[in-house]
Amino acid sequence: MSHETNLSSAQVAAMIDHTILKADATKGEIEQICAEAREYKFATVCVNAGWVPLAAKLLKGSGVGVTTVVGFPLGATSTASKAFEAKQAIEDGATEIDMVLNIGLLKSGDIEDVQRDVEGVVAACKGKAPLKVILETGLLTDEEKVVACELCVKAGADFVKTSTGFGKGGATQEDIALMRKTVGPDLGVKASGGVRDLETALAMINSGATRIGASASVAIVSGGKGEGY
Repeated sequence: MSHETNLSSAQVAAMIDHTILKADATKGEIEQICAEAREYKFATVCVNAGWVPLAAKLLKGSGVGVTTVVGFPLGATSTASKAFEAKQAIEDGATEIDMVLNIGLLKSGDIEDVQRDVEGVVAACKGKAPLKVILETGLLTDEEKVVACELCVKAGADFVKTSTGFGKGGATQEDIALMRKTVGPDLGVKASGGVRDLETALAMINSGATRIGASASVAIVSGGKGEGY
């Protein structure tokens, strides 16, 4: 994938999930990120599931989607609970779902069980919302990253994503390139965790990312440097 650094800020904005997932996010902060997403035309806002109805209401007719997270942030909940979370969120107005892979099962070598876990959420999302699978790359070896990407392809996921922002490490160009190489040209790759300025966002895009997850989205598209996720 060879995007070069001549992407406009509007083109970059259209690839960003404007994110607020902290536990103490207030209603006012949700309203603010939705207003920012409308103004800058971000791809989606990414909020915890309890805020999905409000975000969907605020963004109605704007062209900006609503992403939420399931099995978040540890990935260690049951497949049934992840699938229910996804189904409920879609009913509440979510247009995209980001689930956390069962990291412990992956590291135990139970690859079929991990794939079934993803398949359960794919089934809940099918035809209703694209599914992104968070690998939490900071906890994985390169071999485990490859295995995770391969099973996500087999399970029918739409994207692989680097990080929750709550774990160890964030997105790196090396991981994005490895994920892109493994999933091929058609699956989405989302870089999240530590992307706080335009230079870093472009580096991720140049490495193969098709989506960026960030809380510093306004700083990114305004040429500044932000803080946070």
